[in-house]
Order: sequence, then C-alpha cells, then structure tokens
Amino acid sequence: MKTLYLDCSMGAAGDMMTAALLELLPDPAGFTEKLNALGIPGVEYRAEPSVKCGIKGTHMRVTVNGVEEEPGSEASSPAEDHSQLHGASPRHEHTQEHQHEHTHEHTHEHEHSHEHEHHSGHSHHHHNDLHGVEHLVREHMKLPEAVQKDVLAVYGLIAEAESRVHGLPVEEIHFHEVGSLDAVADVTAVCLLMRELAPEQVLASPVHVGCGQVRCAHGIMPVPAPATAELLKGIPIYGGTIRGELCTPTGAALLRHFVTSFGPMPPMRTYAVGCGMGKKDFPAANCLRAMLADTEDSRDRVLELRCNLDDMSGEDLAFATQTLLDAGALDVWTCPIGMKKGRPGVMLCVLCKPEEQAAMTALLFRCTSTLGVRACAMERSILDRRSETLETEYGPLRRKLASGWGVERSKYEYEDLARIARARQLSPAELRSRLDRESE
Repeated sequence: MKTLYLDCSMGAAGDMMTAALLELLPDPAGFTEKLNALGIPGVEYRAEPSVKCGIKGTHMRVTVNGVEEEPGSEASSPAEDHSQLHGASPRHEHTQEHQHEHTHEHTHEHEHSHEHEHHSGHSHHHHNDLHGVEHLVREHMKLPEAVQKDVLAVYGLIAEAESRVHGLPVEEIHFHEVGSLDAVADVTAVCLLMRELAPEQVLASPVHVGCGQVRCAHGIMPVPAPATAELLKGIPIYGGTIRGELCTPTGAALLRHFVTSFGPMPPMRTYAVGCGMGKKDFPAANCLRAMLADTEDSRDRVLELRCNLDDMSGEDLAFATQTLLDAGALDVWTCPIGMKKGRPGVMLCVLCKPEEQAAMTALLFRCTSTLGVRACAMERSILDRRSETLETEYGPLRRKLASGWGVERSKYEYEDLARIARARQLSPAELRSRLDRESE
C-alpha cells in the first residue's frame, strides 16, 4: 500500500509540510511553477535550500506582492480590537524565551482583515471569514474541484475550532493569520501536493506541540494555543522540553484532515524522504519529515475453534456465546448442521488469538456439552481499525473507521445510534440520514 508517513517530532506548520511534500516529487521545481500559476493574487512561492543541524532540506518562502507578510493573529470575535481592522497585521509580542519556532508566529486575539487586489486592479475582496476564503478559492484560483473541497474543509475545521474557543457561531468567526494570503497559499499547496502524491493512506507520529507560554497582545497564553488544542483533540500529542509553539493551527487542521491514524512508524519500504524546514534554529533539527513508502496491508494469524452440539438448548447456547465474547474472543457464531442418526445440530465456532487457545478451549468445555474441540490455524487479512467521537447536535457519537487494502469505511457505533434514536423518536435509518447530511 502506498503510504505517506509524517514525522511530527518538531510539530507541524503549513510551510514546513509544503516543503516536505515538495521534496518527495521527482520535479520539485516544475511543481513550484504550477503553484505560482494558480492565480493567488500577488503570491509567489520560492523553494529555498535550508540546513538544520547538518541536515539538508527545503524551506518554502511565500511572498505577497514581493514581501513576506507579517505574522498576525489567528481568529477572534467581531467585537475585539477594531483598531486593527484596516491597519497592518499586528506583530506578535514575545518574551525572548517564549518565541514561536515556526514561520507562522501569531497572536490569537486581535481582529483585522486582509485584502487582496484583483489582477484587473479594480476590485478588492476580503478573506477574513469562511465566505471570503471560499470566494478566493473558487473565484480566483485555478484549482480542481477536489482540491477546492480539501482547502475549504481544512478552513472549516479551523472555523469550528475557533467557534468553540470563542463561543460564537462559525459565521461570526474572523480569520487573521490563517486567513492571510500566505496561510491560504500554504493550505492550498499542501492540498495540491496530497492530490499529486496520491497516497492510499497518510499516517503520522504523535505531534510535538512544544511547551510553556507565549506572550500575546492580550496576555499570556498556554501552549498549545486554544484553537490548536481544539483541533488536536483525540490526536496523541506531547509537550517535550522545547519552549514555544511547535504546532500551528494551520498545521493541526491539515493533520486532522489528511491523516488516517497517528502512532509509531509501521514496517515499511521507504523510497522517498522529504524534509521541510522551519526558520528558527534549535538543538534539534527544526523540520517536518515526510516519507513515501510501501507498507504491507495488515494480516495476522488467528485460530478457529469448533465443536458440534446436538443436546443444548438455545438459552444455554446463548449463554456460552456471550461468555466467550466477554472473555475476549474475536468472534463467536453458530451454523446449523446435520449430525449422526439424522439429528439436527449446531456447530459453535470461536475466533481467537493463538495465545488465547487454552483459555477459550477451557471455556468451551465448561459452558457447552461438547466432548472435543477442533482447532484450525489460519491467516486473515484485516483492515486497520480505529474509533473517534463526534460532537453532533444530538450529543457525543462514536464512529468506527476502517482503512487498508485501498478502501476506507466508517460506521456509527450502534449503541450510541440506538440511544439517540430512542431519545429523538427516530428510526436508526432516519438518524443516519440526518447525520450524513450534516457531515457533507
């Protein structure tokens, strides 16, 4: 399986992810030309060589009308700091020991809007909210429809996180640094690169977020910043010893949108490695590393235990089945069979790990009337499975996800679905339909 693995041991930011993915391509220069032909007003991408701790990589520099945009704030409510609405982006006020590590240093509380000039020179468009970003993406960029959807999905995640942080509806959330043109350029580039690389699955390490605090214009904030913490819910993160913000909201949103699962690097045959560098220097190389590799689809070995029964009641069979499942059996099922002397019977089958054979065999003898248990060793192909909890208008709802072998599947947890359906006097089918419409 074609797998992309992201090493986030120094966090994640949009420019670093762009540079790392760019290095995986056979013609990085040619793809950079494609980025510059997108039509983002005034934006120019420049892939520059960079060395951190003796490791060579790439830093992606984005300029707007020839100038790197000053870092601004992430998002805020419309009522905050109107003095910034028509001025330049406010600079982030750091103490010396609490500076951000990546290119996208930012505050989180100011409100300001950015404008870009239409190439014809006669109109301006704001992109400091979801509507403005959508206008920019759909009307001013030469992007495939699938990439447009990815870009807007990433911004939708950021808007939802900011909405929860500020306690405001999504439509009232104004983007700041993440709505500026260089941030839009980063998100767009990563979405295009993902489509170009076309991995079957994207995996990532636990995310290093940094530690300590950052001083902003409205006070001191903890690391990870509130919006970043929202975006990283359910994702394994750690603080480490490096003081400052290593994972930006943009980086967190890109990880949440694209990564299938987070964990240690799996066994894989790597054929391309890319290093995307941040600006600052630290004892550890300030880079996000991306590896393109082939991984084997998941397989494991299991045992199937079987016994034939012709003298047990349905109630006793049900008890035996539940006892085996409660003890950790992977699956338990029955099949109708014909036995000697023409008697109808039941074959009871148990699927278990090889190391559980003795325990499951003992339970079969204890809970059934069988005089013998057969064992068959076999290899099975499986999908990688994980679960997540969704916050819906009906309350928390667990969803099971499976991926591998070129497929992806998801299914709502039945017990949660049934609980909500009963409370709302809906059928499970009606509730599923409503949930699916909301997720579109």
